[in-house]
Amino acid sequence: MSSNLRDMRRKIASIQSTQKITNTMKLVAAAKLRRAQNDILLMRPYAYKMHEMASSLALRANPELHPLLAKKEESRILLVSVTSDRGLCGAFNANILKRAEGFVAEKQGERGEVSILAIGRKARDHFKRRPQYQVARTFVDFFLKRVEYDQAAMVAELMTAEFVQGKYDAVYVVYNEFKSAIRQDVVVDRLLPIEPMEVREGEPLVDFIYEPSPQDILDDLLPLHFKTQIYRVFLESYASEQGARMTAMDNATNNAEDLIKSLTLQYNKARQAAITKEILEVVGGAEALKG
Repeated sequence: MSSNLRDMRRKIASIQSTQKITNTMKLVAAAKLRRAQNDILLMRPYAYKMHEMASSLALRANPELHPLLAKKEESRILLVSVTSDRGLCGAFNANILKRAEGFVAEKQGERGEVSILAIGRKARDHFKRRPQYQVARTFVDFFLKRVEYDQAAMVAELMTAEFVQGKYDAVYVVYNEFKSAIRQDVVVDRLLPIEPMEVREGEPLVDFIYEPSPQDILDDLLPLHFKTQIYRVFLESYASEQGARMTAMDNATNNAEDLIKSLTLQYNKARQAAITKEILEVVGGAEALKG
């Protein structure tokens, strides 16, 4: 019995140590989430307005003026899969990877060829273990600290160059869109070619007056728009990751607390039973001596 009690004490102490770690990770994730949430809330209005302007241009401008407007048959597709570089964030990465695999299966069913650009260690490792997927390029360690615009711009420039060269007919991205600390929605967006905005039926389309020229405006604005959207996606993913990790670590801490209470109750019952048994043995021995 003493051996069992000793093992239970060790188990309780081990869970208490784990609980301290998960609680600390929850606090760290909460601090990072506050900064990440502030970043994405400041970025969204600019990114949304930039998207509105670019889609309005795509509706009115001649698609032949810029290659980022040229719509083609989607036979060669690049899918950007944005995951985290660290784990312990619940189903954050699993949801992204499952959706990415579903997208590949859907497009291949339509006889499209899909290449994957893996952002984050989790995406890289996942597709590396599955040779049936074609991984064009990988980028890691973007999300180990605060997301930088230069990183997003570098990735966007590479994708833009390959799209302009005709290597891909379309560029899609799958990522977690931040809603709140406890909610992240998996989103699949088409980034290239830039889609024209929707207009109401009967609404007249009036082209803009360009200064200095339509070509100059499109050459400057459209690449900037694409970089901005990639940067927003990275910020959305980073904020979602911190929210998912904070929630996962909070659940782990609470589960550890429940487990400690349950084991402590079992330990007290076993200890009381051991004491009662020893008392009975002493009383029995005393009675035997009297007899």
